[in-house]
Parts: sequence; structure tokens; C-alpha cells
Amino acid sequence: MAREVYIIGVYSTEFRRWPGKSFKDLTREAYLGALADSGLVDGSAIDFAWFANSGMSAWGQTSIRGQVCLAPMAREGLFPRDVPVINVENACAGGSAAVHAAWKDILSGQSDLSLAIAVEKLHFPGVPKEKVIEGFAAGVDNFDPETWLAEYRGLARENGGCFEPRPDRSVFVDASATRARWHMARYGTTVRQIAAACAKSHWYGARNPKAQYQFEVPIDVVLRDRVVSSPITRAMCAVPADGAAAALLCSGQVFRSLPVSSRKRAVVLTTSVLAGGGCRDITEPGVTSIAARKVYRIAGIKPHQIDVAELHDYTSFCEIEQAEALGFCETGHGGAFFDSEGSAAGGHIAVNTSGGLVSKSHPASATGISMLFELVTQLRGEAGGRQVSGARIGLQQNSGGLIGLDDAICSVMILRKPG
Repeated sequence: MAREVYIIGVYSTEFRRWPGKSFKDLTREAYLGALADSGLVDGSAIDFAWFANSGMSAWGQTSIRGQVCLAPMAREGLFPRDVPVINVENACAGGSAAVHAAWKDILSGQSDLSLAIAVEKLHFPGVPKEKVIEGFAAGVDNFDPETWLAEYRGLARENGGCFEPRPDRSVFVDASATRARWHMARYGTTVRQIAAACAKSHWYGARNPKAQYQFEVPIDVVLRDRVVSSPITRAMCAVPADGAAAALLCSGQVFRSLPVSSRKRAVVLTTSVLAGGGCRDITEPGVTSIAARKVYRIAGIKPHQIDVAELHDYTSFCEIEQAEALGFCETGHGGAFFDSEGSAAGGHIAVNTSGGLVSKSHPASATGISMLFELVTQLRGEAGGRQVSGARIGLQQNSGGLIGLDDAICSVMILRKPG
């Protein structure tokens, strides 16, 4: 009989500047939060842990990051001290890679209860903004930068523009802006449509107590905001943040041993797919399209069956790109999809009900698990004023890094309510 994998506990810290909290503090909050959410008395049954982080090496901890961050709780008897901890680094998709590994732990039969946890801390007292932004440059090829720089410069020239990264903003914003200008020239996508996607996300963010920016931003206000890299305005950008998130995954055997109250809140992680990005032409299907086709085939569902989705929006244009790649609309129609409220409350697919990264903020490797936190909350029916009525199937899409004109890695997962 095929094994099912259940998410029984999930937690996300608030994402924001936490200058007074350490990596260990954020790890503790996420782990204990997921444990409490699961209904387990303690973590003694955990038999494997996957720990994701991208930037800790910049602050002196280059190896055994997870072991170091979990050690204080092991000493206190809160975390089992003999559990193997595997460290994962995959840029902004690190947390998703950790969940994927924990999911395979359960499917393989080697584990019955596996922990996926991710933490990122980018802000320290006295550290300038440029140092924080510099950390995101680790997600590109720094050995041969002229290769990918030439690709983006060439793409920018196609539309009469230029590609000019600056130290006061992430290179990912410039990359997204360049792809946005290409998309606008090819398909007629408008800045107002990108702003519509942004305003939709901020509408949801205003109803999410975990979001850093809990206020609505109407379309016209998005358009009037300061331009960061044309056509991307400040409101359309995800802000680097500190934060952590964790998920506890278990087998059917553990699930059946839980009290009824815990079983009622469990969510099935039916399918998890990772796909690798490569050198491609801008007109070719990218890594998200590749992962999406595979996840739909394995899960046996179609895009229109998705009720709620969390997409990786380090800019609001990314939502348009990813919606097309996931088959929520036809290629070139992503702008119209968001402009028509197809992804807003009452629309056929609710997208980024957490408020997206533009509302929540973006702590790199912790982002992917925070997306699962939102989807699980929605499928449990516990999302309050942003709840999607009758949500039964959720999709997560989380990207990390850049390889040429493509994301370096992409995660797509399908979750559903049991039964």
C-alpha cells in the first residue's frame, strides 16, 4: 500500500528585522511552534532533521549549522540529541528542499517522523543595508559572472534598455525588471497589471497577522511608489528579513496514533517535485514549467483544480511569470489573470493569500516552509479574514538562485485535505 505523508505541525515566525534575536532564538521559536502545533507531547519520536540556511557562513558558522542551532534544545531535552541533522543550502528554495527530503524520508520507510526547519538572519545591529543585500548575491554564479551578465544585458538591449545592478538593491530585482520589460514588449503586459497583482497581495497581507506589512496598497499607490528598477516600484519588491519556519512530517502509522484533534488538522503532502534550472532562451519553458508538468502528472490533477496557491514573488512581476508557468493561465496572459481578479478573493485560484513576499518579507531559505504554513492554515480553515472558502487543494511554488535567465532550482508541491 502506498504510504501517505502528513504535515501534522507547522509554524512560521513573523518575518521582519529581529536585531535582538539570534539564529538560535529563531530556530527555537520555529521548532517549538511546530511541535506545539502538532499536538505531540514532545519531540522524542523525531528520527531525522533537515536544516536549511543560506547565509550563516557570513557570520562565522560555515558548517554544522543545524547541529549548532538545535544543540541548546538538545541539552534541555526538548530535541532528541541523537537525531542526525542534515544541512541544506539551496538559496531561497532551501526550506523547500528540506521539506522535500523529509517527505522522501517518510516515503522510503526509513523515518516515521521527520523535521524540516529553515532559518535566516540578515539584520544585525550596525550592519549596513548594502551588507544585507550583498548576501543575496550568493544566489548567482560568482565564478563566471560575465556569462549571465551578458545574457541579461542582451535581453535588456532587445527592448532598448540596459541591465545595471546596483549595490543598494538585490540583483534579483534587476533581473526580474529586465524580464518584465521583455514580457511587456512581447505580450502587451502593462505596469498596471503588475500593480494589480501587487495590490491583491497587499490586500491579503493586511489580513495576515504574520505579515510584516499589514496594510492595503491600492493599485494607484503602487504605481506612484518610488521606482526601484523600471517598471518595478518599491511596493512590488520583497524586503530581506529575518525569520524561521518549521514543519513536522509523519507517516500514516504516526498519524493514526495521534489524538482525533490532531488528525483533524493534519494535511497530506501528496506530491513534491524539485526541478533544476539551466541555460535557456527566454522563450523556452523554464524550471517552474518543468516542475509543474511533473507535479500535475504525478498528483493526477489539473491546474484548474487548485484552490489556493503560494507563489515565489520576490517582485510582483514574478507572480505573473509563475502563474503562466504553472498553467493558471495561458502564456502571455498572466497580466490579465491578475487584472481580472482571477487570483483574488472569490476568484477561481486564490494566489498568495499570505500577502506574498511583498507583504510578509523574504528571509531567503525560510520562505518555502512559510508558504506551507499558509497553505496548511488555509486547508485547515483557520485563515480568518483571508480564508478561501472550501479550500481543499493547495499548491506551493518556491524558486532559488539564478542560472542564466532561469531560476537555479524550483519546488512545486501539492497539498490536500485528508479524505
